[in-house]
Amino acid sequence: MKYSSFNQRLPAGNPIANVLVIFVGALAISVSLVLGFLAFVVLATIVAVLGAIVGLRVWWLNRKLARSGRASGQARQDAQGGVIEGEYHVVKRDEKS
Repeated sequence: MKYSSFNQRLPAGNPIANVLVIFVGALAISVSLVLGFLAFVVLATIVAVLGAIVGLRVWWLNRKLARSGRASGQARQDAQGGVIEGEYHVVKRDEKS
């Protein structure tokens, strides 16, 4: 048994039913394409929003770390420059001066 797709007829012998089958099939395909595109747009939007939130959070943390790094860098520069802050008490005076 050899089946050829060229000689097959539409399911119904009635031409009105054939047109109806073609119309419903085209409608189902178009609706599924539109819904698929809509689902893709919704998912892409969710991914873009989440990416923006994560990117904003990373930028914020980098900015915060850079500020704290600059502040501790200035403290290190002061210590290397010989400036020491604090109190002192003279324990013993030198008699010669």
